[in-house]
Amino acid sequence: MANDPIHQFVIYDIFTFGTIGGDGTEGSGITLAFTNSALFMVLTTLTIAAYLILTTRRRGLVPNRWQLSSEMAYEFVANMVRSNAGTEGMKFFPLVFSLFMFIFIGNMYGMIPYFYTFTSQIIVTFALAMLVMTVVVVYGFVKNGPKFLKLFVPAGVPGYIVPIVTPIEVISFLSRPISLSVRLFGNMLAGHITLKVFTGFVVSLASLGAVGVVGAILPLIMGVAITALEFMVSTVQAYVFAVLTSMYLNDAIHPSH
Repeated sequence: MANDPIHQFVIYDIFTFGTIGGDGTEGSGITLAFTNSALFMVLTTLTIAAYLILTTRRRGLVPNRWQLSSEMAYEFVANMVRSNAGTEGMKFFPLVFSLFMFIFIGNMYGMIPYFYTFTSQIIVTFALAMLVMTVVVVYGFVKNGPKFLKLFVPAGVPGYIVPIVTPIEVISFLSRPISLSVRLFGNMLAGHITLKVFTGFVVSLASLGAVGVVGAILPLIMGVAITALEFMVSTVQAYVFAVLTSMYLNDAIHPSH
């Protein structure tokens, strides 16, 4: 189990609330439980809330380091939204900022030994992606009505090519939640498995004595390098998710572009 790279992704119940439905036999119905994945999602949410409250409760014209850090996070995401969705897209700033911080802090927690990386679960990343796409579709129709369907007919396309291009655009749009969720899930899953494998080599080789310790040097160096890479990937994936969210929201605001 110590060297099993998959064991770190196992979801287990911390405590259960009860069962819904079923015929009374064991295993029937839906069990409502608080899992290790839910624990770290709650922990991530509380961390973000505590950080923002504590760093902004004593705001000053000359910010201290903590206030400056929260203002930099705000401006970073705000500039991202303005660049990709325009000024009108700032109405969705709370959504994009929340998604960015949630994924970023969740990924950072996942880098701590024995902590759980909930973004390595496809159901979590797919739920986040579907949230984004639901907002895009609902707002797109509310704001533009049937004109939202212009999103599937790129401007300037000759009429005789429209029957070919439109199905491609529809398939591309429907694949967005899949690509958005799989990208985050796949990067976190693959990175943590690779890191676990190399660190497992270090432990296994070191147990073989002096020769093993010498042989463990290379896997140790690789483990350190991969850890640094994982920190970078964890940050980049939160950024990519937020950028793509802003771009998709721009489609809902300006479907004819």
